Amino acid sequence: MAPSHKSQLRRPPDRATLEDLYDYARASARPGRRRAKRASVTWAVTDDWPKDVPVTETEIDVFEAWFGDLFDELFGKD
Repeated sequence: MAPSHKSQLRRPPDRATLEDLYDYARASARPGRRRAKRASVTWAVTDDWPKDVPVTETEIDVFEAWFGDLFDELFGKD
């Protein structure tokens, strides 16, 4: 079932310059909001990866397909 009312599309004025078109569809202003108080937080970064991360041959193939030219430039061709 179709909605009982149609929304109206906002259109720019017919003789508007490019500068005028920049903000013709600006959203209506919202009421002001107070900023939330921020508590001082200290972040701790931990590294829990294993020393050797397993990588499959398929993953290597994907990286070589996408980044092969970059790898050749950085590390030289074999």
